[in-house]
Amino acid sequence: MTDALLPNGHKDGKGDGKLFRKGCNPFAQTGRSKLQNKRANLNQQIIKQMRMRAGAENLLKATSNNKVKEMVLLELSYVNSNLQLLMGQLEGLNSSVEVYQSSQETANIPLIALGLKETKEVDFSTPFKDYIISHYNEDGASYEDELADLMDLRQSCRTPSRSEAGVELLAKYFNHLPLVESRFFSPTHHSGIFFTWYDSFTGVPVCQQNLSLEKASMLFNMAALYSQIGTRSDRQTSVGLRDAISAFQKAAGILNHLKETFTHTPSYDMSPAMLAMLIRMMLAQAQECLFEQLALPGVRNEFLTLLRMAQEAAKVSEIYDHVHQSMIQTPVKDNVPFFWSTMSQVKTNHYRSMAHYFLASALLDHHMSPSDDEDKQEKTLSQVYDHLPDGCSPLDILKKKDQRERVGRAHIRRAITGHEEALRIYSLCHHLNKLEMLQDILKASHQRSLHKASDNQTDEEFADYLEAPDIISKTEHQAEMEFPAVLKVKVMDFFRRLGPLSVFSAKQRWTPPRTVRLRTEDRDLGFTLKGDAPVQVVSLDPLCPAAADGLKEGDYIVAVGEVECKWMGVGEVMRLLKDVDEQGVDITVISMLDSNPTMPAKSATFCGNLPKTYSMICLAYDSDDKNGKSRKISKKSSFLSWGLKNKLKSASTVSLPTAEQSWNKPCPAFPSTYKDATRY
Repeated sequence: MTDALLPNGHKDGKGDGKLFRKGCNPFAQTGRSKLQNKRANLNQQIIKQMRMRAGAENLLKATSNNKVKEMVLLELSYVNSNLQLLMGQLEGLNSSVEVYQSSQETANIPLIALGLKETKEVDFSTPFKDYIISHYNEDGASYEDELADLMDLRQSCRTPSRSEAGVELLAKYFNHLPLVESRFFSPTHHSGIFFTWYDSFTGVPVCQQNLSLEKASMLFNMAALYSQIGTRSDRQTSVGLRDAISAFQKAAGILNHLKETFTHTPSYDMSPAMLAMLIRMMLAQAQECLFEQLALPGVRNEFLTLLRMAQEAAKVSEIYDHVHQSMIQTPVKDNVPFFWSTMSQVKTNHYRSMAHYFLASALLDHHMSPSDDEDKQEKTLSQVYDHLPDGCSPLDILKKKDQRERVGRAHIRRAITGHEEALRIYSLCHHLNKLEMLQDILKASHQRSLHKASDNQTDEEFADYLEAPDIISKTEHQAEMEFPAVLKVKVMDFFRRLGPLSVFSAKQRWTPPRTVRLRTEDRDLGFTLKGDAPVQVVSLDPLCPAAADGLKEGDYIVAVGEVECKWMGVGEVMRLLKDVDEQGVDITVISMLDSNPTMPAKSATFCGNLPKTYSMICLAYDSDDKNGKSRKISKKSSFLSWGLKNKLKSASTVSLPTAEQSWNKPCPAFPSTYKDATRY
């Protein structure tokens, strides 16, 4: 069950020689690695069957031959049955909770961990090299080390260790993604890189060209890793329980961050409804660990302590009931494992029965004595019940022995009924039947309640029809979502050599680098510098030699001689230029281009394939004038002059083209929608 780490590592991109830890060895024969390998194989089989089904459905639509249709329908039924079998096997993997439990022999109810999402390998090398050449005008081959580090980091994230180091590894790659996106992913350029991730519940692959799916999947895997850390903790120790509580709260925090940040993720396991259910489940397991933390030293057989434990157990039962209700709602119930919903139902009944057992013990084993604080006990007991049976009051229950025992026996009967229901539900799921420890705990709790009932049995037992009232849930330590600090870790850009991201990004456009010869005239270069790295040329004298050699106002200096100065400030560049002699020095400069095209990409905003709003630039566009320099642009009228100049026109501010207006070239038509993601 231990995670085998590969001995070697890779530089973290900071240039300080430190190594980031690689993930687990994918060939290590641990229970968790075997489970992930089975998940990967099932995903491949599922995608194969789905492709066969898609081909059969297309053939069924295309053919008119009845004999062919019969053969295709037979093939479809065979493929659909195979898919059902594969989905059942995947559900079995999601139900294999024993793999994630602590290796210590403990007597705790098993907890549920999320499995890691599987992905395909991605090759950044060729597309990024081509983009560096075409966009940044640099040699892409010189960035092979940076590209190798990026791909090694992503590959390591496929098999992270089940520890804080594994979460940190995922967080490091997650924080690198915005930097990579700014460098290489432009709205007007498609990189040709496809990121494929498999749904953790259905195995259906989802493919996108942008990094949104990659980021969301990294967050999901971080939450899954925290859930695995929580289930692995030793819950027989206070330290282990603290670690489990923190891990489940961090898992809930990451899932909530994923739910609020990525609202349109095409993968079903990251849909808002599914994420809401997973958040509740993580918080329920954290609350369960908080209850175990209270019971770990032992429950003192005192009246007030037993009442407190009864309300704490009722709180756990209430939260698991909410989890179960969210699991059986459409559309979550169609894909959530039956094991999960059954387990939540078992825990709902188990902890509710425990609450009634604690309250029955408080009433049957303790009687008010003159030394007891009557007001405090009455106040505490009144806060346990929402309502009492007719003719009963908290003070009567405390003072009257027969009334106290009667209510106590009603609670123990309800505890026995709840334990029997938990055992019945347990027997309905064959995956739950594999958890012998869970069955032992349920049977032991049932026997304990039966012994308590037999010890307080009376002759009037069968004539007593009093129904025990519900117990109000209450807790002193509420499980809350926790946002892990590891997500805020800062990373150094792998492609820092390209220059400051504020200038050298995929959104910016500039001219190819050009060389300008600088010569001094009376120790004056003819311009000044400003700004942070890279420095910018301002106040350029149009008569200086540098201007004659091609230097322009607003140019960025990227090199002085052989020295790269993309990251140098004004002071550092001035020190390089102060010793310019009569022969001069060559500087390399670039000019920033307008990031927005001169013409709008669309002439109209389309809604349902019908143009709604026309662009004023489009209406004024003369298709005969192809030379941008000779195009005449009329001066814009002020907002106040519109009404004065258009009194005789209609109320519309912008006139749409009429049939009388001549258009030499029609405006291009644009599709109403653009699909950014592709789904198999």
